[in-house]
Amino acid sequence: MSQFTPHETAKRLSNSLLSFPVTHFRDDLSFDEPAYRENIAWLSEFGAAGLFAAGGTGEFFSLTPDEVSAVVRAAVGETPDDVPVIAPAGYGTATAIELARTAERAGADGLLLLPPYLTEASQDGLIEHVKAVCAATSLGVIIYNRANAVYTDETVARLADACANLVGFKDGVGDIERMTRIHTRLGDRLTYVGGLPTAEAFALPYLEMGVTTYSSAMYNFVPEFAQRFYTAVRAHDRAAVDRYLAEFVLPYCDIRNRKAGYAVSIVKAGMRAIGRPAGPVRAPLTDLDDDELQQLSELISRIPEENA
Repeated sequence: MSQFTPHETAKRLSNSLLSFPVTHFRDDLSFDEPAYRENIAWLSEFGAAGLFAAGGTGEFFSLTPDEVSAVVRAAVGETPDDVPVIAPAGYGTATAIELARTAERAGADGLLLLPPYLTEASQDGLIEHVKAVCAATSLGVIIYNRANAVYTDETVARLADACANLVGFKDGVGDIERMTRIHTRLGDRLTYVGGLPTAEAFALPYLEMGVTTYSSAMYNFVPEFAQRFYTAVRAHDRAAVDRYLAEFVLPYCDIRNRKAGYAVSIVKAGMRAIGRPAGPVRAPLTDLDDDELQQLSELISRIPEENA
């Protein structure tokens, strides 16, 4: 059972950087729980406000429901008590409900509701989907605006009115007008999370729209830099943000953009580069090649110092 109410969870998430750890696999692609637990304990040393287990960076889309549950239990077991653990729910409505209930039994503190699998849906259909998941759990729910689940401001408002435990909106689209409309309409009724690939590239403009936190994939392998970047964003230190973007974030994005799916693969490559390997990615993703890994390793070695 969660120790936080849905709104307590949302408030905690809004105040600092969010960790989206990768899921560790062995060479045979089975879940490596001991390595995952050890890594969660290490990441917990760097002050993230919340941990999202088996999210997009954690390859939710390649895990079985039983594996998702195992990852969530492991994360709950290793994360400090004052850091909320957010579990994933997704696929069709029935499966999302099952995952939500399993996450609550495992002691998760909230849910990230990922887009439904495969099919497109109307706004009315998305409303029924979200309402069904929210009704199935007492946990706070964050909806993920992405792919085939792109919500209008009217839809989000209707959902917030209907679902007392809808507490967050994560954006993975980057539609400035849509985000402006949603924040203007909902205000502080929700916590807003930046969720575009390599969210650091959008962090400063998104902060101006009320998006006070974001999912940092690079926190997996350069957690101190990720926190330094976030601090500069919250301080509106544009000079520092621009320097960090130019010297690390944008060159990192150049490598990430070489192949579809590299937004996840490059994170596991980064962990390999710092000597904390998390195993390969599962198909249909592909790992970085040796040249790309070398380029990433060199980029990490030149990461800008705080007061350089």
